[in-house]
Parts: sequence; C-alpha cells; structure tokens
Amino acid sequence: MEIIRPRTLSGFMELLPAKQAQMERMMEVLRRTYASYGFAPLDTPAIEDAQILLAKGGGETEKQIYRFAKGDNDLALRFDLTVPLAKYVALHYNELAFPFRRYQIGKVYRGERAQRGRFREFYQADIDIIGDGQLDILNEAEIPAIIYKVFRGFGLTRFQIRVNNRKILSGFYAMLGLSEKAGDIMRCVDKLEKIGAGKVARLLVAECGLTQEQAEKILRFTAITGSNAQVLSALEGYSGQNELFDQGLEELKAVTANLAAFGVPEENFAVDLTIARGLDYYTGTVYETALLDHPQIGSVCSGGRYDDLAGYYTERKLPGVGISIGLTRLFYVLDEQGLLTESASSAPADALVIPMTADPAPAIALAESLRGAGLRVQLYGEQKKFKQKMTYANKLGVPFVVLLGEDEIGLDKCSVKDMRSGQQYLLTAREAADHIQAALDGDRPLIRED
Repeated sequence: MEIIRPRTLSGFMELLPAKQAQMERMMEVLRRTYASYGFAPLDTPAIEDAQILLAKGGGETEKQIYRFAKGDNDLALRFDLTVPLAKYVALHYNELAFPFRRYQIGKVYRGERAQRGRFREFYQADIDIIGDGQLDILNEAEIPAIIYKVFRGFGLTRFQIRVNNRKILSGFYAMLGLSEKAGDIMRCVDKLEKIGAGKVARLLVAECGLTQEQAEKILRFTAITGSNAQVLSALEGYSGQNELFDQGLEELKAVTANLAAFGVPEENFAVDLTIARGLDYYTGTVYETALLDHPQIGSVCSGGRYDDLAGYYTERKLPGVGISIGLTRLFYVLDEQGLLTESASSAPADALVIPMTADPAPAIALAESLRGAGLRVQLYGEQKKFKQKMTYANKLGVPFVVLLGEDEIGLDKCSVKDMRSGQQYLLTAREAADHIQAALDGDRPLIRED
C-alpha cells in the first residue's frame, strides 16, 4: 500500500496539545466574560444553503465563500457567524425572548489568500444583540465595552477600539451627490490602512468613477483626527446639510458618551472616520479593534449595527448589533510575540497518578478521589519502566506526578512529586489534592505582563 504523505492545507491551522490548551484558555475567558453580561451560548451549522449565506453578503463574500454542490443542493461553508445568526433568529422568532443576546465561538471559512496571521479556516468569537422592531443606541456602546473587558481579561492593554457610523459616511457622500456609489466608496475607503491614501484615491477614480476632486474631498474628510471631542466638533461643521449625516452624528456622540460611562478609557477607544467595514449589511455604528504594537496585522475584532440583515428571511424588522473577534488571528499574534504564558493548565492533566503495584485498584481509587476534589487527573496504565513513565510525564508537561506503591498504601498516603521544582511530599489523598490545587491557583496569568 502506498503511503500518503500527511499534510495540512495552506491556511488551516493545527495546534499541538499545549498550544491548543492555550487556545482553550482564551476561549474560556471569552465564555466567562460574555456570560457575565447575560449572553446565551449558541451554535449554528458550518454548512448552510448557499442562498441563505449569500442573501446579503455582497460581492466580497461571493468571491471568498467556499461553495459546492451535493446532489441537487447548492451548499456553502459559513463565511461568518452573523448571517447564520440572522437566519436562526428569523427561523426561531416565536421561541426567543427579545432583545435576544447570544454569544458564539466557532470556525468560519474564507477562500482568501493565506498569509501571515490570516487563515482560511479560523475561529470567530461573536456577541450579538437582536431587537424586535427596534434596538436602543445603548446597545451599540455596550458591545465594545464588553470587548474592552475581554481584551483586559486576556491581559492586554495596548489596544484601541475604533468607532465610526456609516450614516455619517453615507450622508457625507450624499452631500457630494454620490449616494448611488456609497457602498463601493466605503469598500475602497475601508482599505485605507492596508494600502494607503494614494492607492485608495486611484481606486476611487478608477473603480468608483469619481473625479479627482471628489476623491480628494473624501480623503480629507476621513483624515479628520484628534481627540474624540475634537473629531466630533469637526463633524459638527458638516451638520445641517443632510438628515442621515445628522442622525449618524447624534448616534456617534451617544456611543462615545456611553462608552465612557461604561468605564472604557479614552486611550482604548477612538472616533476614526476611516472605519467603514467592507460588508454591505452594516447600517450604523461600526467598530474595528487593533493591537497598537502590531498594526501590520490589521483588525482583530470588528462589527457594527445592522438593521436589515434578517429582512431576507422574514418580514419582521429585527435590528441587531454585534462584534466578532478573529480569535485565530489574535492567538497567532500573541503566540508569535511570546505573550502567551506557559502554565500548568496547558497540560492535559494537573496530575498523573502512577501505580507502583501489580494491583491497580488503589491507584484507581486515588485518581477518583483527586478528581472528586476538582483536579484533572490522568491514570497511567502502561506496563513500562519507571524512567519511561517519568519521561512521559515530562513530555506532557504535567506539573505533578502522584506515586502509589506498597509503602504509601501501608501509610494510607501517596508520594506527590512537583515536576517543576523536583520536590516530593508524602501526603494523604486530601492533603495531596489541597497541595496541588494551591500550587495551581498560584499559576501565572494567560498573557505575559512584560
């Protein structure tokens, strides 16, 4: 039989057990934070009817979506978690309480070019709030405030949540007589950070059909900078010319004021008129989050307000607001920079129980006792030499090995070896559980402080 060379497709990430454990710890921070704000967990199918996913995705989605046929079915892998959510809410409307608040952590698929920090299969971690008929502006401030808590929970401080409102952009383009081209213009402007103002100006002229003067006016507008108060003050100079612009400005002022009320420091959020979001379904507030020390990686967290997304699946008006963390990309950056800590909890178990007698029953009972105390415990059942057993423990990175031989059984105790310090203690099962737990409680945090 010919041996097939094992390989992983480009853009698809596989982690060794210790790294996967670190990823799981980040997910736990997300679940704990999201749940603390009253969000319910949700999962949706990875494969959907292509018509469902492409209903409101726009041109960029159709270019990147993985689409295939199975029999007579036109199927696709989910591009994000927001469109499937809209379908879910429309489908289960009568069974849900509104506003419906959900969080979801799952894999999504995009057929874009794999590159540093960007994958074709990756985890997103989303929160969304869906209203029935209406949704107060307060929700548009709470969402980024939660993201602030998540990133601080990761131990990060050097990040910035950038906020804008698409109504401001649409209103400004209307002032220039460019309403019909607003969507195309926003997709070009959304590339500012990636390709720079010069190339965006050329795209606006070549692809959107703008004059050079119109392109320059747009770039001057998006270049308004300063403190949040200064940017909002500058925008006031455009008010009174377009109703949609004025509405967006009032919403943006409300979001920035409420973000401060939620306790988000101004150094962690900023009004940024370059933020447009390339997807067509956003209608109001939009967000992007960047790691300030890693600008080359782009946004690791983005989202915004959408009023019409579920309109393709139901006649009911179900406005929503949400935000998504590119968890795989964020993990990649933190790992590349050596910011993820090595810790006991990255091992598959807190303790490895090794029987030292022919009868495994006492060791089985000991392992069950330690599990009952809340520890993760693996029982080693292989008949190998003692050195091989200890080598196995070292390779797994298990912080404690618990040995149970005839002498220990006679004393109704066990030998607990700290694999990090090399110290060994003779303890009862209860004492062993307390000792191991105390050591684990003093473990290092998820992200390095330095």
